[in-house]
Amino acid sequence: MVVAAGEQLQIVPDEDNSKRRQILDGARKVFMDLGFDGASMGEIARAAQVSKGTLYVYFADKCALFEAIVEQEALQHGQVVFSFDPEREAETTLKEFGLAYLHLVCRPGGGSAIRTVMAIAERMPDVGRRYYARVLDKSINRLSDYLKARVASGDLAIDDCDLAASQFMELSKASLFLPFVFQAAPAPSEQRMSAVVESATRMFLAAYKAK
Repeated sequence: MVVAAGEQLQIVPDEDNSKRRQILDGARKVFMDLGFDGASMGEIARAAQVSKGTLYVYFADKCALFEAIVEQEALQHGQVVFSFDPEREAETTLKEFGLAYLHLVCRPGGGSAIRTVMAIAERMPDVGRRYYARVLDKSINRLSDYLKARVASGDLAIDDCDLAASQFMELSKASLFLPFVFQAAPAPSEQRMSAVVESATRMFLAAYKAK
């Protein structure tokens, strides 16, 4: 809740967090429906069911709002529960990670941030760089570290684990992510995701399994 105290605005912490989430949920819908350029602070205020005055208490402009949504996306990626225990054998680990990754990037509504970042990255390169570093590159690095451990154990033979991690993630998305993110197809079914990740794992291990 926002209350006047002299000439100062005080925001009660719990209600502050709730109101901020309410605003971000409304902004996400507007960005998804209208894109970054089509979105306005007025539209966002209406979608979030707050006044424009309240909206500006929390965010200076729509750039700040969108960056907060990107930050939320990064946090959601970081909260994916997945064990990269270096002692786990590669086939099971790759299959489970591939599915967890697909569930994240192909979830209903999950492509909206990626589409919007792609649309504005040339004009707002800092947003694009931060999104890549916090969301995409972080996943690549986690998988790469696991692959390095399996190379050290003699299970895999890989010269460039960063490249191999990127290759596996692209194989796992093959035929699924691009149709989804460009709205040419709905979110893929569990059966289809499992089949694609199974194929990606076979191809990956055929190339990198130690002989």
